[in-house]
Amino acid sequence: MSTQALPKDVENLPLPPVVAGLPIIGSTLPMSRDPGRFFKKCYDEYGPAFRVKVFGNEINVIAGADAANFVNSSEGRENLRSKEVFGPLAEEFGATKVLTGVDGKLHMELRNVMRRGFSKDSLKGLYQEMVDVTKDSLMRDWKPGTEVPVVEAMQYLVIDQLGMSLTGYAPREYVKDIRTTILYILNVLVTHQRPRIMLHMPEYKRAKARMMELANRMVSDVLARPEPGPDERKTLIDDIVAAHKRDPELIPAGDLPMLMAGPYVAGLDTVANTTSAIVYTVLKHPEVLARVHAEVDEVFSQPIDEATFMDKMPSLRGAIMETMRLYPIAVAQLRVANKDFVFGGHLYREGQFIYIATAVPHLEDRFYPDADSFDIDRFNDDRKEHIQSGAYSPYGRGPHTCAGRTQADVLLMMTMGALFYLFDLDLTPKDYNLKIKTAPTPGPEMNFKVKVNGLRH
Repeated sequence: MSTQALPKDVENLPLPPVVAGLPIIGSTLPMSRDPGRFFKKCYDEYGPAFRVKVFGNEINVIAGADAANFVNSSEGRENLRSKEVFGPLAEEFGATKVLTGVDGKLHMELRNVMRRGFSKDSLKGLYQEMVDVTKDSLMRDWKPGTEVPVVEAMQYLVIDQLGMSLTGYAPREYVKDIRTTILYILNVLVTHQRPRIMLHMPEYKRAKARMMELANRMVSDVLARPEPGPDERKTLIDDIVAAHKRDPELIPAGDLPMLMAGPYVAGLDTVANTTSAIVYTVLKHPEVLARVHAEVDEVFSQPIDEATFMDKMPSLRGAIMETMRLYPIAVAQLRVANKDFVFGGHLYREGQFIYIATAVPHLEDRFYPDADSFDIDRFNDDRKEHIQSGAYSPYGRGPHTCAGRTQADVLLMMTMGALFYLFDLDLTPKDYNLKIKTAPTPGPEMNFKVKVNGLRH
């Protein structure tokens, strides 16, 4: 571990070294092109603690396996907070708090309210129904003989799946509004990649109004309907409303619209980016595609067996995990120093914004031999490269690790399994190399397309 107790002569401790960059713009260009590989390069050259200049602003970074373990530790919980990172998002939507923007006891209370609704347990008994929803959505948007814009198509699929699994709503007509709202609020309020004045843009105002229209409609509907009985299926929003009625101080009425829309804000961009990257990696490696086809043809040609579903497709599971290693959504987590602390022999001051580059180990040969190669067998029982301490953080680390990660694991298998079962696909052009966007979250560019040659089943 690279953290140290705070010495008495704290003022004499060195600040993290500044990464060399261009005049004025600093390291803006390499960081914007590929933040994950940029942080890895900085880690190799400067160690686990460094600063990066972006358009004159200094960004504090801690990186590597020690950073991943630090944010996961009690020491990390004491030294890092998230209020200033995600608090402005809550304020923008008239809420007092969001799960990602609170820490400590309040964070655990809110997390406990949402734990069941975000977990894979909420899908028990629904696997076949969820697969059917997924297939219907895919058949609607992936027409044989067409070139499909993958990220956009996946966004519509995500809305359908979240509607089924979390909220009971599948508001496809709001997809573009949700996408636009997410783009602005993450770029402006969370990552600070754009100036705040952009929140006055007509495009954003229209999209935000539409998203709030959806959220308020959801609140009205769920409050008006009878509470589900003990034997009836409950969704995440049922749990939220029940908690509001039990404890309106924990979940005030004014927070309900943001909490209703929250799953779409959290899931639309992240899941669509991840699934789109998986489409690319599997199609890019024909030998992997052949293995995946063999597995999905067996599993999806008959009624879904929930007991064996996740275990009968190890190649698909490996392809998903390997894609999330090479193309992680959570390249780095932004936090604020709760107090002065030392990491890697360098001083970080209370109130400083800090990027925790937990995905740097994903690209290290010491954890993943030939780390740049796509190898879906890294996670097999005889290798288990990902279980090394601090080595694998696809859903982030620490108290704010993605609340829906276990449910996401199942939905990713359903989505990719159904896609590769149904369609004969090709990259277009066939030698296409994936281009990545970084704002607001890393993922394939919106113009990434695949050719739907026809139906396999």
